[in-house]
Amino acid sequence: MNTLKVILLLASLSGLLVLVGYFVARGAGVVIALALSVLMNFGSYWYSDSIVLKMYSAREVSSQEAPVLHKAVESLSAKAGIPKPRLYVIAGETPNAFATGRNEDHAAVAVTTGIMKILNRDELEGVLAHELAHIKHRDILISTMAATAASAVVLLSRWAVFFGNDEGGGMIPAIATAIVAPIAATVIQMAISRSREYEADAGSARVTGKPEALAGALRKLSLASKAKPMDANPSTAHMFIVNPLSGDFIMNLFSTHPPIEKRIERLLEMKASGVR
Repeated sequence: MNTLKVILLLASLSGLLVLVGYFVARGAGVVIALALSVLMNFGSYWYSDSIVLKMYSAREVSSQEAPVLHKAVESLSAKAGIPKPRLYVIAGETPNAFATGRNEDHAAVAVTTGIMKILNRDELEGVLAHELAHIKHRDILISTMAATAASAVVLLSRWAVFFGNDEGGGMIPAIATAIVAPIAATVIQMAISRSREYEADAGSARVTGKPEALAGALRKLSLASKAKPMDANPSTAHMFIVNPLSGDFIMNLFSTHPPIEKRIERLLEMKASGVR
């Protein structure tokens, strides 16, 4: 059901992109929208991992430098049935983690130095298994496609203000498109990301057999992130296991992450019913 939901949401996002393109320049606008989406997705597919790792000055670590981290990921990767990803560390006290890479064979997991200071072994393994679940489910590719399409919608919506009047649409509809379309794209992207977070939590619980450990980790990470938000780029916030940005009302309203309380509740329900 969740897979079907994601497909429908991605289709809706693509449809919105084409619709905005049509409004901007009719048939030519549709072609522009599709070409823009293809080019942006091509660049994101091949280079998004190196871009985001450089963005956070992530440093690849060897098994000699981080033996505990490597041993945990090696064991969890084997259980998950995927190749062991490259491991990176980000210098930063705010505890967080994310996975990136275009597929299982070209994947990486990055953790901040802060996360290894506040989590016990079971909790750290729960977080790592969550990121491995993202890799196995190809969530990185899905979220990249969604973010790219949403960015294209925003860009075309801005063009609508300049071209809408020339195409007979009038300035009021053009301005309305420039406001409504990006919000709609953000809401769809948010729904896709939230769905994948729940799935990754469940995947982690199945691999480790300890959903309560991930629940404890999420609680710690959420509190720490609120106390000291990470200096993160909003365009990459969806990649982290917990929202790295400030948790004000507007940010929570448009957060790409489900409420931590709901995630913890689902994990504890898995514990109560027996992990499957």
